[in-house]
Amino acid sequence: MKNAIVLAAGKGTRMRSDAPKVLHKVCEMPMAELIVRNLKKAGAERIIAVVGYRHELVEKALEGQCEFAIQDPQLGTGHAVMQARQLENEKGTVLVVNGDAATIQPETLSSLYQSVEDADMAVLTVSMEDAAHYGRVIRSKEGIVEKIVEFKDCSEEEKAVREINTGIYAFNTEKLFEGLKELKNNNAQHEYYITDLVEIFRNKGWTVKAVLAEDEDEVQGVNDNAELARANAWLRRKINEKWMHAGVTVIDPENTYIGTEVTFGHDVTVHPNVSIYGESSIGNGTVIRPGSYLVNAVIGDDCLIEASVIENSKVKCGSHVGPFASVTGTEEN
Repeated sequence: MKNAIVLAAGKGTRMRSDAPKVLHKVCEMPMAELIVRNLKKAGAERIIAVVGYRHELVEKALEGQCEFAIQDPQLGTGHAVMQARQLENEKGTVLVVNGDAATIQPETLSSLYQSVEDADMAVLTVSMEDAAHYGRVIRSKEGIVEKIVEFKDCSEEEKAVREINTGIYAFNTEKLFEGLKELKNNNAQHEYYITDLVEIFRNKGWTVKAVLAEDEDEVQGVNDNAELARANAWLRRKINEKWMHAGVTVIDPENTYIGTEVTFGHDVTVHPNVSIYGESSIGNGTVIRPGSYLVNAVIGDDCLIEASVIENSKVKCGSHVGPFASVTGTEEN
């Protein structure tokens, strides 16, 4: 069985916000929801979101999409995973994903599930020129992963390592919960680090391997609003390029905003300064002109939408909406 744990308990102090960090939006969807949806696309059958700070808000945002476990107090990433007790007796594999990894793609998550078919633990890593404050992946001379060291606990030699831990892992589920029993908090922060499982697994003779991500921007975390903007820009480019390759004419991709769940027919033209979000679908031959904002809009074939707002509505084939129309509800034009 494919399981997943999303670590979504933190406040995210550097966001300078009263809202939980994981509810800040990328492409108009809360980061935690993006991750849950991508996990499902990767095949996850059971997902536990570990929540903490203002957990009622996170639970409301993810209602009906996953299960929940509460981390209180918050004593580190390893401690967070311990709270997902619903999975303690499950078999199969489990992914552990930080709740701010909003740009991680289903294909990468799927490859992580596959990576533990012949291993007990896999760490998603990436090589960076500026590894900054990230935890370092320490390998032996033979290239075997020996341990992961949090930046604040790194020696000067370890700080020189460029391969970093993304905070995304895959485990054999049974061995994960067995290994968690041996975690200690004898570190500078007196927290239980999930990264210590590398050494625990190796000491037990279990197989640990690293999966190197190709694109460091895909595995970026979000810690402040500048990083949130970078995540938005990266995912927006990826979505726009996907649809342009599929035959949609996006006249100005830098100024076109499309959500992850939007779908298009063929011969669609999208002009600049257009936003399309939610579970919108755009029919064949439709033209969306500048200044339009669509959310959960079902637009039929051969429509012309001019500078209009359409929310939670259906528009019949051949319709001309706008300019400056506002359509809300479920009625068809």
